Amino acid sequence: MYCDYSYNMLIYFYDLKIKGLKAYNTLKRRFYYNLKNSGLYKMPFKTKSVLLVSDEYEKEADTFFRQYKEFIEVYKARASSIEDVV
Repeated sequence: MYCDYSYNMLIYFYDLKIKGLKAYNTLKRRFYYNLKNSGLYKMPFKTKSVLLVSDEYEKEADTFFRQYKEFIEVYKARASSIEDVV
């Protein structure tokens, strides 16, 4: 499958980082709850550590991830086409 969007997409790669199992589980629960209740949840592709966002949602995504800046490692990449390998 080949997806060619007429606009650029942003790929966010993220990893939650916090010490302690209880603290990690609390952070994870809060993070995914807030993600589900944000406009980002409707994006076309998401996994537990990758989110595909259209350019128009870049500010919203950046703001969302900044809420967790002490506990998360986030990278974003721009892509104009995405290809399904399998």
